[in-house]
Amino acid sequence: MGAQIRSAAESEAKVALTRNKLVLEQARAVGLLGTAKNTRLSGRVPSELIDAAKKRAHVTSDTELLELALSRLALEDDFGARLVGRKGSIPADIDLGI
Repeated sequence: MGAQIRSAAESEAKVALTRNKLVLEQARAVGLLGTAKNTRLSGRVPSELIDAAKKRAHVTSDTELLELALSRLALEDDFGARLVGRKGSIPADIDLGI
């Protein structure tokens, strides 16, 4: 049982690290991340929030967490809003063949 839990945790970490890498690569590709770090961001948040976010994202530094979180937010698509906006656009009497 312990080996299964360890294997699941390792798998989760591997997936998170791969996802993080892809997000940061995409952010670089569209020009959101470069070599210059020319802006400082400061704020007060609960340490529990930071710890939980770092654990979930499998990152260790505050800078890494901020870059990842801001990249995800900046790259987020609007699929949900577009899907809801299409509500009612398909005729109710269409034959779906079900």
